[in-house]
Amino acid sequence: MKRLFIILSIILLINSYYANSQIEYSVDKWMEYVEELALETEDTERIESLYADLSYLTEHPFDLNAVTEEQLKRLPFLSDRQIEQLLSYRKRYGNMVSIYELKNIEDIDFQTISLLLPFVYIGDNLVEKRLLTVKNLLKYGRNELQIRYDQCFQQKKGYGEQTDSILSLYPNRKYRGEPFYHSLRYSYTFEDRLQAGFVAEKDAGEPFWNAYHKGYDFYSAHLFLKDINWLKSLAIGDYKMSFGQGLVISNDFSPSRTAVVAQAERRTNGFRRHFSTNEQDFFRGVASTITIKNLDISVFYSYRKMDAAVDRLTFTSLKTDGLHRLQRDWEKRKMITMQVYGGNIRYATSHFHVGLTALSYSFGKFKMDPDPKPYNLFYFRGSNNFNIGVDYMLKSNRIKFYGETALSKNGAISTLNALQLTPASYISFLVLYRYYDRRYQALFGNAFSQGSTVQNEQGVYMGLQLTPIARWKLSIYADLFRFPWLKYGIDAPSGGQEYMAQIDYTPSRNYSAYLRYKYRQKEKNRTFENDNLVIYDAKYYNTSFDENGNISNVPGIESLTKQILYELAYRDFATENHLIIAKNSFLMPTERDEDYILGTGSLGLLKNHTNGDINDITIEMIAAERAFHQYLK
Repeated sequence: MKRLFIILSIILLINSYYANSQIEYSVDKWMEYVEELALETEDTERIESLYADLSYLTEHPFDLNAVTEEQLKRLPFLSDRQIEQLLSYRKRYGNMVSIYELKNIEDIDFQTISLLLPFVYIGDNLVEKRLLTVKNLLKYGRNELQIRYDQCFQQKKGYGEQTDSILSLYPNRKYRGEPFYHSLRYSYTFEDRLQAGFVAEKDAGEPFWNAYHKGYDFYSAHLFLKDINWLKSLAIGDYKMSFGQGLVISNDFSPSRTAVVAQAERRTNGFRRHFSTNEQDFFRGVASTITIKNLDISVFYSYRKMDAAVDRLTFTSLKTDGLHRLQRDWEKRKMITMQVYGGNIRYATSHFHVGLTALSYSFGKFKMDPDPKPYNLFYFRGSNNFNIGVDYMLKSNRIKFYGETALSKNGAISTLNALQLTPASYISFLVLYRYYDRRYQALFGNAFSQGSTVQNEQGVYMGLQLTPIARWKLSIYADLFRFPWLKYGIDAPSGGQEYMAQIDYTPSRNYSAYLRYKYRQKEKNRTFENDNLVIYDAKYYNTSFDENGNISNVPGIESLTKQILYELAYRDFATENHLIIAKNSFLMPTERDEDYILGTGSLGLLKNHTNGDINDITIEMIAAERAFHQYLK
């Protein structure tokens, strides 16, 4: 439901948005871009964060004559090649005098220009940075206040009246709070170098001002400074961070499999403020980055309380939905503490960088211990863990290689490596390989993957983007992947593939069209086909025939009786689940190369007793050697 609300909010805002740009247009393409991403992913929290970040950038657009490579990399729809071409154009021809000069840059097409326009403008004059003085802060600072109130017309059952006797027996039948959502957000900004603000929020059903609780359920505050001499950034309060390709830590949403098929790199490094109502995906404490020529040194510390159901200092999982409406929600609210600290050292030039990230987190006296299940055999269990990773990038004019390799406390490794080729301005090709060990454990990892964690996945992704003629663009990708261990709801190693092909046609600034085909297939647990239930029992008889045609070494009366009783025992289950017991079979090995049916067996006495309403027992012979090799796979 929350995902649907985010998508609808983006759609409703498309026609009511104002941007600081020299060109007016009817539809903001970047909102459509985010809407498309929202439809393709379940990561609603990071989609909401991406939308908030891009909204902020439209309200604080970049001057094309002063924008830096690092700033342009904050726009996920721009490729590295396009960024390089834009900066190269400005260096070669000097300051731009019109926004229309973007059309002269070879690698930037009409579609990209439509996405870019809300985020850039042409300044009249280049203004030097103002000093951080009280006078300038009061005169040039910008204050913003956002107040939101939602209430559903349809009353949910959780708000209904319940007697005290019922609530004493079933306390979770009634929400503790009022039936409205309310949030308050205040922000102060000064030239993108100083940001300060706070957030307060209550979800519908959470108590706001009653006997259970007074005030908002969630509070957040931040102070963020950046680009002050050698101090690249300083965050106090709530903040987010990302380093490398996300194998160790990333709070950002980065598109993986979208129409920008040749752009899968995580390009954001460092810290940024947390200014959303997301109650989980952030850190609380202090973080800072200092710059010494081409070297960035970052350190961070965080301490915050988390939601979890605790039993004797042990919890099975973190509660991450941020909802505290029922008594059981309040019993989990802020029950454990988590301490995180670490740092990053990064050396970077325009064609090369290497970084080292180290992160440690601890739950103190509390221990995470998920209920033992086959699929979670390799999940993190314990009170503390650490991750360390090395990320790297090397590029020339036509070739770019990047990746990250990381290690967790238990010695497991994960690695992601990609090679991007751009032999000409109209073609770009990317191949990316990822290997995430099933034992690798990274609570804050968020990298290119088909799953929700950086664990238990291997895959190869290939993307091709081609602009054969003006105004036409072809985008194709293929992702082949495998999960070497079990997953939730999948009781065996599995795999799959995903393909996409898209043709874009942009004849003018005000019109564009595209045709897309997408196919995705994942292995999963088999369900009953056509509402049928089949009963199998393996029998290890070496069945044979003598020279007179007599059969020996086959299941006898005892086995037949037991198999028929199985069918009778499953009748109630089949009826309750609207299933038909279609077949009852013995499975037996054979030295032949193919499977075949040897025959059937039955007991007349039992069949007559049930009026013939039971199946004969089918004897199916299974090719033993083939079955053995299939088992090994």
